[in-house]
Amino acid sequence: MAYTSQGDLVYSNHPFFNPDIRVVKYDAKAKTSSPFPNLEWNTPRDTDDHYLSNVLGIRNDANGIIWMLDMGQRNAITPKIVGWNTRTDKLERIYYLPQTAVATTSQPNDMVVDTKHGVFIIADEGIGNGGDGNKAALIVVDMKTGATRRLLEGTRTTLPENTPTVINGKPLAINGKNLLVGADGITADAGFEWLYYAPLNGSKIYRVKIDDILNETFLQAELDKRVETYSAKPNNGGLSIDAEGNIYLTALETNSIDVVLAKDRSVHRFVIDNNMLWPDGVSYNAADGYMYVSAAQVHLGEVFNNGQNKATAPFYIFRFKPLVAGVPFR
Repeated sequence: MAYTSQGDLVYSNHPFFNPDIRVVKYDAKAKTSSPFPNLEWNTPRDTDDHYLSNVLGIRNDANGIIWMLDMGQRNAITPKIVGWNTRTDKLERIYYLPQTAVATTSQPNDMVVDTKHGVFIIADEGIGNGGDGNKAALIVVDMKTGATRRLLEGTRTTLPENTPTVINGKPLAINGKNLLVGADGITADAGFEWLYYAPLNGSKIYRVKIDDILNETFLQAELDKRVETYSAKPNNGGLSIDAEGNIYLTALETNSIDVVLAKDRSVHRFVIDNNMLWPDGVSYNAADGYMYVSAAQVHLGEVFNNGQNKATAPFYIFRFKPLVAGVPFR
């Protein structure tokens, strides 16, 4: 989820369910919803690729720009980042992810918008087109030049662990094979010093200095050595962070949000709700001081339930107060 300067909520409908409207804006004052940025951008066509195909990751920056990460799989188009300026209501820029930046099994899932260093840092889960997560990676995009670099592919910190997602006693599996998802949740601290990330299926959050990520003289082995194990965690989707460095994560298996405390890196249950089915992205809205989290119901989709879609409307969005003010532009 992301937010306009006025505090309106902008969110992606999970592509797992093939929504007609990929991205939606919820007007906080009028309490109405509309396609974002408009209907045309939510309408695929053969003449060009100036539309949203398969969006999950979405972030806003301090300049009023909503950045949408289009995985591109649904309509076989080049993956891209689309920036829409909510102050001018115009396209800001498109950044493409060329073949050198993606693998055949890429699924660019979420990203950090680092305006201090002028880069996007993307978590690629590695489960696109039937992938098993073994090519999960990070992707860096230079905001000035559009140049891309693929980092840490298939390394210890981007690969999924063999810890299947188990919900209500049932492992999440496709055709009898457990779904294991690589690098997924990603965020950065208030000063853009540290990048935090984690595979969805895994027991650890990792962190690395963004300066090290951007050091192009490091070979992969050297960069890997500089990545620290930060804390324990459950299987999780999205990550967010507050001004004091506490990390909030979506605990998929327990319908909850957990928090990793900065003071001692201990993990605690923070928010729980029986309707928080597959909590996914979590983001801070500076306009009202709440963190927002979506309940995507992914585990109830037909591919995990013998061809029967068990997901049911409404798809809830929850909000909660963090321990201290969150970091709004990540």
